[in-house]
Amino acid sequence: MDERIPQYFSHELSENERIALLKEAKTDENIKKGLVTYQNVQSFLFFSPEYTDMEAGSKGYSQLMKRQKRKLLKRYTHLAVVYTAVACLLIAGTWMLAISYSRSSTMERMVASGAQELYVPTGQYARITLPDGSTAWLNAGSTLRYPSVFGKERRVFLSGEAFFQVARQRKAPFIVSTEMVDIKALGTQFNVRSYPQKPCLKVSLLEGSVKVYQPFAEEEGTILNPKQQLLLENGEFRLEDGIDEDQLLWREGIFSFKKEHLDIIIEKLEWHYGIHIIVQNPNILKYEYTGKFRQRDGIIEILRIIQKIHKFQMRKEENSNRIILY
Repeated sequence: MDERIPQYFSHELSENERIALLKEAKTDENIKKGLVTYQNVQSFLFFSPEYTDMEAGSKGYSQLMKRQKRKLLKRYTHLAVVYTAVACLLIAGTWMLAISYSRSSTMERMVASGAQELYVPTGQYARITLPDGSTAWLNAGSTLRYPSVFGKERRVFLSGEAFFQVARQRKAPFIVSTEMVDIKALGTQFNVRSYPQKPCLKVSLLEGSVKVYQPFAEEEGTILNPKQQLLLENGEFRLEDGIDEDQLLWREGIFSFKKEHLDIIIEKLEWHYGIHIIVQNPNILKYEYTGKFRQRDGIIEILRIIQKIHKFQMRKEENSNRIILY
């Protein structure tokens, strides 16, 4: 293992040495894999109770890093296999090649200064004002992490779906980091959908401009113009013109379906309400439905309204948290 890799994450390298290492990683697969594996270890540590105890402060964090560095140096070969495999299962893809210096240092500053976290459970959505005045709406099952005070850059970490209305600050770019890509903006409105359970990504831009890129490859990123969206499906990026803004009504607590088959609707309802729907009559999946529904009305009421358009039977199993359609 290149001895600079653990030094990179423990901030023992100068800024010029860090930049030189990152440039080498673009062409040297061994360095790139080493950075990936070491960063995966850091990511798992970030979610451990010891790491996330913000009150311990920077002193405790520094001590933890030193202990982990000694352990990792001894067990690196074993961890390279174990953590890479676990990371592939968790991320469900190979797009997370590495984390840039700015991302890792931001996470460290968040730990030292006290990070904030907002989690939105199933069946709900939330709105929050960030320290810079930007506004974020979080959809069900989403988590947003952000520092108490932004520095030279305004970086947040998203797992799930969120809509951002970014306050304009030309000297401090706003960056949304997901497991797959980073999205950089100055002052704009855009939606990001990136759930770890699904190896897909969608970035939809309403106003302004954003750049979507993978870590270590910002210069190869894609710039979106208003009313464009970028999708990542099956390992391939696709840029599309036109946005169905009704699909963004979730931040107002509204489901909007336009000529969607029942199987797609069921998938969205299951995800939002955290309930399993079993369809015993496959014929009803062929029908298309159009309509808008208030999320607070609940899944049973929504299905009852759909039931009036194309007839089917329904029952709910309370003990198993399942709904049967037949």
